[in-house]
Amino acid sequence: MAKIELKNVTKSYGAVEVIKGIDLDIKKGEFMVFVGPSGCGKSTLLRLISGLEEITTGDMLFDDQRVNNLVPSDRGIAMVFQSYALYPHMKVYDNMAFGMKLAKQDKAAIDKRVRDAARMLQIEHLLDRLPRQLSGGQRQRVAIGRAIVRDPRVFLFDEPLSNLDAALRVATRLEIAKLHETMSDVTMIYVTHDQVEAMTLADRIAVLRDGRLEQLGTPAELYESPNSVFVAGFIGSPKMNFLKGKFAEDKGCATLGARPEHIDIVPEGTGDWSGEVVHAEDLGSDNYLFVEIGADEPLIVRQPGKLAIPQGSKVSLQPQPQHLHRFGADDRPLR
Repeated sequence: MAKIELKNVTKSYGAVEVIKGIDLDIKKGEFMVFVGPSGCGKSTLLRLISGLEEITTGDMLFDDQRVNNLVPSDRGIAMVFQSYALYPHMKVYDNMAFGMKLAKQDKAAIDKRVRDAARMLQIEHLLDRLPRQLSGGQRQRVAIGRAIVRDPRVFLFDEPLSNLDAALRVATRLEIAKLHETMSDVTMIYVTHDQVEAMTLADRIAVLRDGRLEQLGTPAELYESPNSVFVAGFIGSPKMNFLKGKFAEDKGCATLGARPEHIDIVPEGTGDWSGEVVHAEDLGSDNYLFVEIGADEPLIVRQPGKLAIPQGSKVSLQPQPQHLHRFGADDRPLR
């Protein structure tokens, strides 16, 4: 495993600065997830860690050793891409063994490592197949297996589930979580734009915005104590409701945040807010009501179980005061 430190790391392409001075410590054996919107710099940061891109300024250390000038093969990393990057003419076994063969490792050792990785990922029955004979989820597991056999100090995942359908994404996410438990001595860094993946996989999450680190913390810390309107709106599904104007002024802030599950439907006339249900979504276990209360956009209210509240109904709503988020004019929380 490796401890990774980034000290005021920047990356520029000509006059365009993409990574703008990031300081970050990643612990040995940690599962760190980088999240943020498209173009925030998360994949670029991953490529800087891997050595596929050169740092413009700053320092990167693996176990206190400066690695700025080390090539990827000398950093002890293995990378899994969203595109799988399998050799189409090679069988699964040979795809997984290729890196070890290039390194001229012992044939018996290669065979053991490949079969151990295949057993861990439950793809032993696929070793004699070609990539074109596999499903997307199977191909991704082969790509992960190819990384495992290299016995890396650091695992890097670059949006590995983005090409999979919803069901396969959930199944493969579980495989990656189990992999982290099995290989607890390997540091893992995972890039995604999907905050559900981040919340379910990460030990800690680094939220990036415009090439800067916006907030670092555990999933619970980011969900319960976001340090900006940006983080509050990015973490959580459905996203947090934001209210301005008189709704915020009544609570002594510039922007008021309330998560959908922290708004209760109460008897008529007893709630702080009231409005009309303009849309309802029944997800089976939950109901999402979109309520027009005179704010900039309809309020999303999440209620468990079945609700017999049709579109057009008038409802009274009460936000749970202990769960409200109050932000100032600078979009930072008021304490």
